[in-house]
Amino acid sequence: MALARKVVATPLGALSVGVIVVYVMLAAFAPLVAPYAPDATALGQRLKPPSAQHWFGTDSLGRDILSRTLYGARVSLLIGIITVTITAVFGTVLGALGGFFRGAFDAVTGRFTELLLAFPYLIFAIGMMAFLGPGFFNLVLALSLKGWVEFYRLARGQTLDQASQEYVEAARALGQRRGRSLFREVIPNILPAIVVLATLRVGYFMVLEASLSFLGVGIPPNIPAWGSMIAEGRGVLFIAWWVSTIPGVALLVLVLAINLLGERLQEIYDPKSALRRRARRAPRTAVAGAGQGGESQPTEPEVEPA
Repeated sequence: MALARKVVATPLGALSVGVIVVYVMLAAFAPLVAPYAPDATALGQRLKPPSAQHWFGTDSLGRDILSRTLYGARVSLLIGIITVTITAVFGTVLGALGGFFRGAFDAVTGRFTELLLAFPYLIFAIGMMAFLGPGFFNLVLALSLKGWVEFYRLARGQTLDQASQEYVEAARALGQRRGRSLFREVIPNILPAIVVLATLRVGYFMVLEASLSFLGVGIPPNIPAWGSMIAEGRGVLFIAWWVSTIPGVALLVLVLAINLLGERLQEIYDPKSALRRRARRAPRTAVAGAGQGGESQPTEPEVEPA
């Protein structure tokens, strides 16, 4: 509860939480909220603009855009949350083990992550989906096979730093086994950084899912997904803008809210990073103001917070 109060203490934090809660509630209760079945077609209602009967209009098959957008939210949120859970747990455990015990295990996993990083994420995911075939769980698997790398790198770096702290040495001096020290002392102290990264990666995985569905290699066409809805509206964009725009805006707003929440969590868990970010922005603002006035004004040097 204390964390929740800190998150909503700022306007942007409260706004991001409010938007996410609304999306989650609408997605969870989509069967009750949606005015029509997402796959119900009505060829006589093709490409109807937003109206009292169809608030967000209809697509080329007469399907209600509002209903499909609500059901599409379920797909995006589930993909993002499930994929983040898998990748965060797997990557954090591997990174913590490698950073704490080092040795051959750390060397092998490090080289393997470097190999995965050589492939652009979207290209890698497209290749995996071409091999696995479209499907919800295949998409989660394709995203997870490379998504754990960022958590591994963060967990390893944080563990290397924590392993040299005095409290770890004290626990070892008292006879505590190294494995017990890792899971009882080190991992709880690196969890805040992992939580921040996990929050930001939810939005990232949602965008990847939409990209793959847009390309036709993600969610099957019979399941409403924002990416496939955007793709369906490409051919009629200039005569029926709502077909692509509505799911696109829905995705944009949700991802933006998730990213704002992630930044707010970072400010809470790591205030120094927020101060450094503001310090970097201040000189640019001063220079921009000087340029508008026609004269270059001196700026204060950037000072790293203690």
